[in-house]
Parts: sequence; structure tokens; C-alpha cells
Amino acid sequence: MSCAVPGTMSFPLPGTGLRRWHSALVLLLAACAWVPVGALAETLPRVQGPARTQALPRAQATSRENAARGSAPRPEASPASRPVPTPETAPAEVAPMELAARDTPPTDPASRAATLRVVLPQLPQQLDPALAGSGEDHVAVHLLYDGLTRFDRDMVTRPGLAESWTASDDLRSWTFRLRPEVRFHHGRRLEADDVMATMTRILDPRTGSPGRAGLEMVVRVEAIDARTVRFTLTAPYAAFADLFADRSLRVVPRDRVEGLGGAPVGTGPFMLRGGLRPDRLELVRNPAYWERGLPRLAAVELQGIADATAREAALAEGTADILWMLSAEAAERLRGDPALRVDAVPTGSWDAVVLHNGLRPFDDPRVRQALVAALDKAALIEAAFPGQAVPTHSPIPPGHPYYEDRLGHAAADPPRARQLLAEAGYPNGIDVTLHVPAERERQVRLGLAVREMARAGGFRITVERVPYAAWASHVQGRQAMFIDGASARPTVDTALYPWFHSGGFWNSLLWHYRSARMDELLDLARRTGEETRRADIFHEIQALVEQNAPGIIISVALHMNGVRRAVQGFRSSPMQWLDLKDVILSP
Repeated sequence: MSCAVPGTMSFPLPGTGLRRWHSALVLLLAACAWVPVGALAETLPRVQGPARTQALPRAQATSRENAARGSAPRPEASPASRPVPTPETAPAEVAPMELAARDTPPTDPASRAATLRVVLPQLPQQLDPALAGSGEDHVAVHLLYDGLTRFDRDMVTRPGLAESWTASDDLRSWTFRLRPEVRFHHGRRLEADDVMATMTRILDPRTGSPGRAGLEMVVRVEAIDARTVRFTLTAPYAAFADLFADRSLRVVPRDRVEGLGGAPVGTGPFMLRGGLRPDRLELVRNPAYWERGLPRLAAVELQGIADATAREAALAEGTADILWMLSAEAAERLRGDPALRVDAVPTGSWDAVVLHNGLRPFDDPRVRQALVAALDKAALIEAAFPGQAVPTHSPIPPGHPYYEDRLGHAAADPPRARQLLAEAGYPNGIDVTLHVPAERERQVRLGLAVREMARAGGFRITVERVPYAAWASHVQGRQAMFIDGASARPTVDTALYPWFHSGGFWNSLLWHYRSARMDELLDLARRTGEETRRADIFHEIQALVEQNAPGIIISVALHMNGVRRAVQGFRSSPMQWLDLKDVILSP
């Protein structure tokens, strides 16, 4: 079985059956003065090139079936462990560097001397991967540091700083073998003690690292020898190797931990030159990078421009080569410029109508199902943020191998919604309050669209705007109904378990959902190593979410970048960072 995730997917324009909803909601939202009528009346922008795959890796194929194909020998496997087998996507004798080169354009001398200019809404502020928080921070971190594993262009986990790994039969012990040729930017060779120091620091609560949540199952990290690291877990975890491809778990040198936020030292393809500056960050090629022939560029310049119009102008005028995080409106404006293209990809970041399953009226599943029947997700997207999202029913985004596409997305059915409300004791409809974060215009628009669409199904909704400063203390986990969302997670498990397990952290702040079967399935997925069985488990999880409706996940966001056509070899990442190792600039 191939490990490769499908390479392309496309999303058609909404059908004419949605136009009734769209027209009414456009007028409503325009009347609320949130956006101009013209901006909302636009249909989905015609993004050049197909939208591509998802933000979550194929966890089982990546962790248990991916093998390193580096030149060094693998560590000896104990009787209780077995090496991760080689995937069928590439022959065993092909080196990782050769695999990368197959999907990249050839390097020319001009590109080796070229500087790629990237414009961001603001410059990165924190360059320590354990502490980085903003999207801009993660753009820089991805260029400066590497993890034990990495995501390839189709979000399959591949060897990174670790050339191979093994797992014990009970999936509680994971051993990683480091590449021998890797050096940090300051010249010292990567050793197992660096990995141990990095992970121990992240696990220390005093560090305050967001990455600590992803390693909650780790009880011990050991440096077995200079190139071998072993992790001992409290419970089986089949997708453990996938975690190390994420942002916060990048490896840092044990002798340079202090001051990484402003003076980063990693193993990544680029190095910081000139320190933190108020107007730009200059990253230069790492001449000792461990992937042969990469990066292809001489340098990357990150520019911070707060004004969206000025960012667009920089791209259009040629003073920038890539505009990161393009809006749908900007994509439509730039589409006609022959020197530019818009590159888009679905992410795992989602927006949802959160329903508190422990508070009336949503403690009754019939009321939750009634709201589901009252809404049309595609029409909500078209009205609230056209061209910026696609419908979904779970945190696993469309196109992912574990996504259960047989569930589909039903059109609104107001009579069914009113019938369910009547069965729940509300024959005359129901009055509810929907809370939205006041400063997040995208989610305010979604709340207003939900209010109007749900009216035909018997829901009389009052939208209450709450300042985001008071969101955690007054809304999350406390109100019966609100609009919220989440950013992409590195694995299917981390995208599902915290939100749907009865003991999950985010479940306690959102829907307060309780299902013995759901807990059983989520725990089973963690200890299941066989690919087909894992897919079946995740399909059943999604069907259970659809059946129980703990909340209503409306959509996953599209991540779009504006790119000058002189930039070759660039593809947007579902993780919303920038993969620039393989990029070249043509004359």
C-alpha cells in the first residue's frame, strides 16, 4: 500500500441551490456593516491551480511504515521492538536527498545567488521554537530549525534529523537513530544529548512551551549513545513519531538554549544574519545543511508590513516575491495580474458552532440535531467568508486518507429541524443566545449567518458580541452556544483526542461531550498500529460525531499565498509555514 496522500483536490463553486441563502445573507451582513456588499457578493475566487491536500499526516503510514533511507546503519532492534519498515512509495536504496530532488526544479547559478523576499503582516518576534506563538514566528522557526521527523509536501511524515526509528510491540518505547552528518549553525555536530535536552526543556512546566501538551505521554527521555535517543511512554501511541514534525518540537543545541529567541541556532536550511531588526529579518543559506544541494536560494528576506494594501502593492510592484496569508478578497484582486499566481491549500484549521452538551437546551441531542438540520454549511461559507474555506464535518480535513467522505454535507432541512424541536418539547421554536468574539470578524460573520439561516428551522437566535479579552473567563466552557475554532494539529490523534475524549482538555472548554464509545475508539486508535484498522476507527469516530452532534464543525480554512511567477518550486503548506528549501528564482 502506498503511503502517499492524494496530491490534488478541487472545490467547485457552490451550486445555484445555495443562491437563495447567499442573497439574503449578503444583504443582512452588509446591513450589519461588517463588510461591503460587493465583497460578500463575490463568488469563490478563481484560485489558479487546484487546492491541495490537508494539514494532518497519515499517522499510521508515517509512524509505523516509514523508514529512513540514509546511508548510516540502523540501530539494533531488541526482541521487543521492530524497525519501521520501508514504505512502498520509494525504493529502499533511494536516499532522502534524492527523493527531495525528484520533485524540485534544477538549480541554476542565478538562483544560488538570489534572495527571496517574503512579506508578512508583522515580523517574527520569538525565534525559540519551544516558545514561538504567532504564525509569523513559525514561518521563521521552520526555516531555522529541523525536527526528528518532517512532513513532506503531501503531509506524510518522513525522516528528518532522525534517519530511522523503531517502536516496541506495545508502542510504549520509541527509539530514534540520528543522522551522522548533521551540524548546528555554530558548527557543532548534532548529538543525542541535544535531543534529550530539547525535549526535557519542553516538558519542564517552567519553560511554558506549547509543545509540552504534545508530549504529555512521555515519562523518560534517554540518550543511549551519541546517535540514539529513546522515549518511554505511559501508554501506547501509534502516531508518536509524527509529533516531532510539528513546530514546537524542533531540536536546539544544549549549549545555546539561552537567548534562542533573538539569536537562533538550529540545524535548518537557513541561518539568521544580522540579528533581529525592526524592518526585516535576513536569513542566509546554511552551507553545511545536511540535505545535499539544498537550499537552492542564497537568502530569504522576511519583511513586516502591517497594512494589507501595502503588502499587496509590494507583491504587485515586485518588491516582494511571496505574500504570506493572502485573503480571498486580495486573491481576487491579484488574479488578473499575469506576473502573479495564487497558491491555495486546505488546512486543518476549523470554525464551529460550539454547543455545550451539559447546558439546556443543548443537553438534549434532538435540539443539537435540529440545529444541524437547519444549517447548510456550503451556504454559510459562501455568505460569511467566500473563497476562504471548504465544508467539513470533523477536524480531519477533506482529502485526508482518514476523512470519511461518505458522510457528505446535507442541504438545510427546516421542516426536519422544526420536527426535532417539537419532539424535544419546543413546538413553537426556541430562543437561544449565540456568543461571538467581537474582534474576530470572520467568526462574527459566521455567527450572523447562522442566526439568519437557523430562523427557518425554528431557532430565534440573539447574537452577543463578547470582547476576546473576556472570552476565556466568560464564554469558553460556560455558555450554551458560541462560535469558536482551532488551528491545525500535527496528527489525527492530536486533532481529535483533546476535543472529543471525555477527559480531553479542549472538550472541557467547548462541548463537554461524553460518550463511552467515543472514549473507547480514541483510546483504541492510540494503541492500534495496523493501517487499515486505524482508518476504520477514525471513520467510525467521524460517524459518531455526526450522529451525536456534540457541536457543528462548519469548515476548514484555505491557506493562500500570493506568489510571483518567477518563484518556482513553491507550494503552500497546510501547516501555514513556508517550505523554501526547494525554491528557485528564475530570471
